[in-house]
Amino acid sequence: MKRKMTKWVTWYMVTITFLIGITPRVYAGFSPSEGITLAPVDRPSDLQKIQKVLESKMVRERLKQLGFPEEGIQKRLHLLTDEQIHQLALNLDELNVGGNGEVVIVALLVAILVVLIIYLLGYRVMLKRA
Repeated sequence: MKRKMTKWVTWYMVTITFLIGITPRVYAGFSPSEGITLAPVDRPSDLQKIQKVLESKMVRERLKQLGFPEEGIQKRLHLLTDEQIHQLALNLDELNVGGNGEVVIVALLVAILVVLIIYLLGYRVMLKRA
């Protein structure tokens, strides 16, 4: 039974590795076009979005550490054009505060897969004191 299960898992892994290996890589994606504006520029709402981020305690503290006084930030913000403010607001929307959890998810899936294979093969992990 153990030998049959080992053979089954081995062939399963070979098949999956082969299928992943023959899948072509596609380096396609959306390319932004500067000539086309999808949304109209709305300066008040964009400024409100930027102000909300600037009022965050972490952002405020970090800007103080970098030597930017609050008055200077507001002064520079009012000097920006509508397009620059809109671009900044769009970049703030795309910002991942905590990063993406892909690494954690992949690590958990690999750990679960290893535990499952060990269980299916009938191995037992024993720890002994030296």
